[in-house]
Amino acid sequence: MSTPVLERLLASALAAEQAVHSFTWQGGEPLLMGVRFFRTVVDLQVRHARRGAVISNAVQTNATLVTDELADLFAEYRFLVGVSIDGPAGIHDSLRRSASGAGTHERVMRGIAPLRARGVALNALAAVSSANVDRPRDVYRSLCDSGILHHQYIPVVEPAADRGHAPWGIGGRQWGDFLCALFDEWLHDEGRVCVRLFDAVLAALVGDGPGLCTMETDCRHCLVVEHNGDVYPCDFYVQPDLLLGNVTTTDLSAIGDSPAFRRFGLRKAELPYECAACPSLPLCAGDCPRHRAAPGGGPGAKSVLCEGWKIFFAHALPRMRRIARRIEVARSAEVARSAELERTAGRNR
Repeated sequence: MSTPVLERLLASALAAEQAVHSFTWQGGEPLLMGVRFFRTVVDLQVRHARRGAVISNAVQTNATLVTDELADLFAEYRFLVGVSIDGPAGIHDSLRRSASGAGTHERVMRGIAPLRARGVALNALAAVSSANVDRPRDVYRSLCDSGILHHQYIPVVEPAADRGHAPWGIGGRQWGDFLCALFDEWLHDEGRVCVRLFDAVLAALVGDGPGLCTMETDCRHCLVVEHNGDVYPCDFYVQPDLLLGNVTTTDLSAIGDSPAFRRFGLRKAELPYECAACPSLPLCAGDCPRHRAAPGGGPGAKSVLCEGWKIFFAHALPRMRRIARRIEVARSAEVARSAELERTAGRNR
């Protein structure tokens, strides 16, 4: 992305009146842009932000290009760094290899080290594929042992025309069994380790809203801006027929309010009749539309992971509800304490 396109993107995004402006820098590999690019990002954000604006930056990287200088910048400006790591070396290296064919786990861990040393917020982005779907405990423990206590597990769903899914992808039952075992392991660390999916379910149960797009009923949660300024509705739907405009000629606010973006968002609710009676629907919301793209499927098809979601919710929800109730009780107690402090302060005045 050139500096003129970058500046136009940031100026347009920061013109909107909202509580937090969130930017996620992805690629390919975004660290190929080097530290100068990210210094320019911060400088332009400062230049164009309204007074009092809150800005959040995140980078999704494989961490192999992290330098001390980049780590310093990410620490200074509180970037969240999501690292693609799929578990211990034997699992990670089976699918994540360099151009020469060598495994990359050791390089990833070397990249994580300067980030951890500076206290940079880290999030593990673990792809759940055929390489690790049968080893959830090993994956979870290896991430915790590496010092990363915020995890996001992303199912690799890639349908094939002649079978249920591509050889490296996973099916619904596999996903459900993975999540059940992962949940049982996480219960030992509940309150210490954050698994984004489990946090989202708990947030939904206590009435906060899940904060996870796959569990929402509308698909308008972000905009994707390509290097040339082209704007798309989602990073899984960067395709010609879904081009929404270009940031160099159209404000992001106008794109966000466009009929085309609205139509895309409403596709999420196009579900088969059987979903309406499913007890899991309030939490799964039909899953991500890209998971409904099985051969012959479409926006109105059922997720290929549907069976897995049912397995997981049946297994985990009773204990999730107990945790949610504990959160609600703690919140009520905190509200009562705050009210008592206010009454005491009022009497002292």
